[in-house]
Amino acid sequence: MSARWSGVTALSESSESDDVRMFWQRLGLPGLVDVHTHFMPEQVLRKVWAYFDAVGPLTGMEWPITYRHEEEERVALLREFGVRSFTSMLYPHKAGMAAWLNGWAADFAERTPGCLHTATLFPEEGVERYVREAVERGARVFKAHRQVGAYDPNDALLDPVWGLLAEAGIPVVTHCGSGPVPGKHTGPEPVGRLLARHPRLRLVVAHMGMPEYTDFLDLAERYREVRLDTTMAFTDFSERLSPFPAGERARLAALGDRVLLGTDFPNIPYPYVHQLRALERLDLGDDWLRAVCHDNGAALFGLT
Repeated sequence: MSARWSGVTALSESSESDDVRMFWQRLGLPGLVDVHTHFMPEQVLRKVWAYFDAVGPLTGMEWPITYRHEEEERVALLREFGVRSFTSMLYPHKAGMAAWLNGWAADFAERTPGCLHTATLFPEEGVERYVREAVERGARVFKAHRQVGAYDPNDALLDPVWGLLAEAGIPVVTHCGSGPVPGKHTGPEPVGRLLARHPRLRLVVAHMGMPEYTDFLDLAERYREVRLDTTMAFTDFSERLSPFPAGERARLAALGDRVLLGTDFPNIPYPYVHQLRALERLDLGDDWLRAVCHDNGAALFGLT
């Protein structure tokens, strides 16, 4: 039987907005840059939420969606938090979806100030064409979800795509770690083979690569363009499932220029502010927090 998550006290959204703003204002920042937030067509998002509603038996803990709101309310809430820039991470679970999702995401970015135009991909015939179209339309970040898509990033169909994105310098946020449950192609080994062929690919490892934190820190040290996002890492929820090794904090500090704030908003089982407090309690210093929560993302995406 799964345990109910109760590690973080729920906050009213008005008081939470104040707490989030106090966090970045104390650091002297103009706001936050969150590279891992989810916006997608409503029918797709409802299916994602249904998955998390049923994920308890896999994780051993229930996964309530804290921000189960309509789209406009979710966008407004990020603005109230002071999130200057965010993404619309979306992903296909089968062939034939990615081009349609990219069209939706492009429209969403055009009508949503602050959203970094996001796109996605899948190993299928035509992938190079629609990825190129997305790039030409102004995509600034891609999402590759190896766990959900159950594909090898070294699939021959994707090779020209990785080359195209590396040449364009467009970051790719990829869920490649084996958490919360392993997939057929998760883990560091496939990523290592990919980077050996495309060392200039700006790969952003989602969730710090949990639970294979050490292996993905190794890759970040080996490849200058590899970055890691903090999504759900270090929180009480994830520490219970996949604790970050205390002995790796020095390496985390040393890679402070390549760690990016990510949260998984709205699909998180705790308040947004808890992710920020989890980073703060690492005790890596205010300079590290400023870089992670704003400056690194602003530099990566050329934000002013």
